[in-house]
Amino acid sequence: MATSVGRRAVRVVVVVLGVFVILALGLYGPATLVGPLPPANASVDESAGGTAAAVTPTLPTTGASAIVADVATPVIASAGLTEAVPMGGSAKIITALVVLAAKPLAAGSQGPTIAISKADADGYQKYVAESARTVAVTQGENWTQREMMEAMLLGSSNNHADTLARWAYGSIDAYLEAAQAWLTARGLTGITVVDATGLDENDLGTASDLARVSAFAFSEASISEIMASDADDITLPGNRRVDNLAAYLPDLGYTGVSRSYTDQAGICYLFALAVPVAATSGAAAGEATVYGAFIREPDWDTLDADLEALAASAAGTITQTDVVTEGQAFVTYTTPWGETAHGVAMATESRMLWDASALHYRVDAKPLSTGSQGEQVGSVTVTTPDGDVNVLLELDRRIGDPGPLWRLTNPVPVISAFIESRTQG
Repeated sequence: MATSVGRRAVRVVVVVLGVFVILALGLYGPATLVGPLPPANASVDESAGGTAAAVTPTLPTTGASAIVADVATPVIASAGLTEAVPMGGSAKIITALVVLAAKPLAAGSQGPTIAISKADADGYQKYVAESARTVAVTQGENWTQREMMEAMLLGSSNNHADTLARWAYGSIDAYLEAAQAWLTARGLTGITVVDATGLDENDLGTASDLARVSAFAFSEASISEIMASDADDITLPGNRRVDNLAAYLPDLGYTGVSRSYTDQAGICYLFALAVPVAATSGAAAGEATVYGAFIREPDWDTLDADLEALAASAAGTITQTDVVTEGQAFVTYTTPWGETAHGVAMATESRMLWDASALHYRVDAKPLSTGSQGEQVGSVTVTTPDGDVNVLLELDRRIGDPGPLWRLTNPVPVISAFIESRTQG
C-alpha cells in the first residue's frame, strides 16, 4: 500500500514539474490543444448475461447419475449419491484414454503391433479362473493397438486392459501414476484408480466426473469410431469374435462406451445420448448430444426405466438460447470530460444449450480516448458446448474531442497524457 501511495505521489510531482517546464518553454498551449487526450475509463461487464433451460432432464432416484454437454462445461444435472463409489468396468475407459495419451491412435488406423507376452497370457488365464470378462490370447500372437482397443472396449476384456497399460507405460504401477496425473490435469479429482480394470472395489468415481469421462471418450476419434462399429464386422487375431457389450438401447439414441456389473459397483453405464431437437422460429430441427454416467444401478429393469425416462425428458430441456444479443452492452467508456458510450455486440448468436446456469462472458475491450459511432472496440467470447462464440463489439455512440476550453482548463490530465505518450514512444 505504501509503495502504491509513493508511486502516486511521484507521478503527481512529475506531472506538476512537467506543467511548469512546459509553461516555462512556452509549450503549454500546443501541448494541451493538439496533444493526446487522457484515455476513457473502460468498465467491463463480464457478469451473467442470460440463462438456458429452466428445467433439467429426468435422472434416476437410485444410485448415482450425471450428464454433461461436453468435457469443459458444468454438469447439466446430477442425482443420487454425490460421493465417489466403486465404478466397475468404467475404469477401462480411463485406461483407454490414458493409453491414448501416450500412444495416440488415429481414426481408421491399426496402430503399432503388440506382441502377447507370457505375462499377458498368464493374466488371461487368471481372469478366466476368476470368471471375469476376457478375450482369449495366446503367447506369441501379434495384435494391433486397434484390435487391443476393440477387445477392451467392445468385449470389456480385463486382460487386454492390463496388456495395454503395460505396453504403454511399462508396468501397471507406472500406468497408475500416469492415470492419476491425467485425471488431476483434467480436474477429475473425484476419481481414483488402483488397477486398469475396475475390478478392485477401491476403483472409485463420482457420477459427475464419470460423465465427463464419457465425453472425453467420445471426443477421441478412435474410441468413437470403435463404439460406432458393427461388432459383426470385427474379427480379432485367431479368428476370434467379440460382441459389443456396451451397446444398449440404441433405438432410444444411446451409444454406450462401457456397460459393466460387479457386486460392489452394481450396474454401471457410460454413454452418449443423441437427442432430437425440434425446429423453432429461430433454428432448424437438429440433434444435440449429452454424455452421461449411471452407476450403482440395482438391476437391469431399473436401468431400462431410468434410461427411457432420460431419453423421453431430454428433448424438452434443451433450448435455443441467445448467448449474445445484438446491441447488448459489455463495456462502458467514460471520459474525464463527462462523455459516456458503450461497446455493444454487433450481432446476435444463438446456441442449443442444456446448462441451466448463468452464462458468463470474457470481454476484450480496446482502450480509447475518442471514437466514432460504429467503430470496433473489441470482442466478447462465451464458451458453449459447440465451442467458443466470438462477437465483435462496436461503439453505440460517438466519443468526441472535448474542445480547446476543456483542454486548456484541465492541464493535469492532458499534460499527464502528453508525458505518458512521450515516455511510451
